[in-house]
Amino acid sequence: MEAFSFERQIKHYNSYQKILLVGEGDFSFAVCLARAFDLAVNMFVTSLDSRESLMLNYSKAMSKVMELEARGCKVLLEVDVHSMSQHPFLISERFDRIIYNFPHVGYLHGPFSAECNGFQNRFHQDLIRGFLQNASQILTAIGEIHVTHKTTFPFSEQKIVELAQEVGLYLVHEEHFSLLDYPAYENKRGAWICDQPFPVGMCITFKFAKLHSYTTSGFNLGITAPGPWSGYSGIIGPHMQ
Repeated sequence: MEAFSFERQIKHYNSYQKILLVGEGDFSFAVCLARAFDLAVNMFVTSLDSRESLMLNYSKAMSKVMELEARGCKVLLEVDVHSMSQHPFLISERFDRIIYNFPHVGYLHGPFSAECNGFQNRFHQDLIRGFLQNASQILTAIGEIHVTHKTTFPFSEQKIVELAQEVGLYLVHEEHFSLLDYPAYENKRGAWICDQPFPVGMCITFKFAKLHSYTTSGFNLGITAPGPWSGYSGIIGPHMQ
């Protein structure tokens, strides 16, 4: 007999939603959600890092990956957000929530880089624009894309809302982001000092949806059922194909 599972929730995410988290550093945000849900069978988590770079750059990443997989989460490595909609393990999936926290393209000149540099800002914008384009292709009709980012200068110059509008997305809501809402989340820099935390400061979670899913009565935030999954065998990256 199949066991009945009660809905579990943390902030604006619940265990019935099919969730994709991208650009994870040491996977601590994914672990935070997975622990709140107990089981993470509806979660997919991706990282641009390879297994080797994770072990080199993040002291706790691999232990978190093992915990996620033990809870039923699908972990995919070496996934570029600019092409993720064509990834063989994502191309046929559709998600209720797609999450990208603090998108960052890295520093052009290592430790001598500055966030206020105009070229640096344009690289960040290209990253976010490409992510939004790909995310919209694997989003359910009533799903949402969540981007959490700092709102102070120079990060405000990235114009996230305008970038979303360029690719046909609509701003549903802006919500203050607090680390207190996500126990066990350890925000990491992910650049030349990957394993170090950074001050979050003033942050907003921007929630976007497809234009056609908006109605006069608001958004239908119903939950879709998880799709069939087959052929998964642990961490997957190009080196394991």
